[in-house]
Amino acid sequence: MSLLAADQSGVWRFRELLPALGDSRSLITLREGNTPLYELPSCARIAGVDRLSAKHQGMNPPGSFKDTGMTTAASFAKKVGFQWVACASTGNTSASMAAYAARGGMRSLVLIPEGKISWGKLAQSLDYGAVTCQLRTDFDGCMRVLNEVVQRMPVYLLNSVNPYRLEGQKTAAIELLEQLDWQVPDVPGGNLGNSSALGKALIEMKMLGFITRLPKLSIIQAEGANPLVRMVRDKKTELTPVQADTMATAIRIGNPASWKKAVRVLEATGGTVEQVSEVEIAQAKAEIGADGIGCEPASAVTLAGLKKLVSSGFVKREEQVVLILTGHLLKDP
Repeated sequence: MSLLAADQSGVWRFRELLPALGDSRSLITLREGNTPLYELPSCARIAGVDRLSAKHQGMNPPGSFKDTGMTTAASFAKKVGFQWVACASTGNTSASMAAYAARGGMRSLVLIPEGKISWGKLAQSLDYGAVTCQLRTDFDGCMRVLNEVVQRMPVYLLNSVNPYRLEGQKTAAIELLEQLDWQVPDVPGGNLGNSSALGKALIEMKMLGFITRLPKLSIIQAEGANPLVRMVRDKKTELTPVQADTMATAIRIGNPASWKKAVRVLEATGGTVEQVSEVEIAQAKAEIGADGIGCEPASAVTLAGLKKLVSSGFVKREEQVVLILTGHLLKDP
């Protein structure tokens, strides 16, 4: 077995499917990826399906699915000579970016909405040495300020719009297929933040002949941060931003940057959208915890949404369902 960090990374072991970023020894990696696939027998009974699994991206080093994208994007930033990287964040992005920037010898700038980030995630950013500023606005306001910063200063933007992040995050779907012995699940479910990357990977795997069909990718949002659900259900072609308010801080975003990519993924896979209430999120979080796994509230929307998809008939009892859990329990307990 190779002891090179890149070979032990669940992202970079798929580097033939990623952008070429030079010598593997120069990559910024914390040996991310290779996250577990858990069976959730209790949650399966509650949701009304025969079998339910969870791909737990919260088991990445800094604790969220953002880490698999940050290793590729931060490596690119370092390769082209940036000394500063930046992001606006509701928590997970800032923690991940700060960790990878520190690991790669770069400085990092984080803009966060005041009072709208969990202390666990804020503590991570500070611990990794990020210059962290709270602004009296929401996430979208932070993004507007940050866009001005990166246009005026030699600072590399590491938000979800970054294409290199998408490339790294797609490896979670490839890894999932590998764990399922290349048997395609019927319905993988997640929130909007990771759906574009998962869909990209699944489409690429089909094009390359590794799988013969695409699963129905489902996107679940909180009722208090549901612009994509509203757009799809109202049959509109443009997304109307909302004032986001939900306990699931990681998805407390009213104007998601990747919505167009998410729509394309839904169309390509025959997927759907669903929304869940705060009570349903809290209940689902407790139910996942009762299976001995645990996750942050933004991850629990997947189980809450699955219950509704089963009730509506979109998901059949016998179908194989995989929940994508995006963040660790301790991120937002």
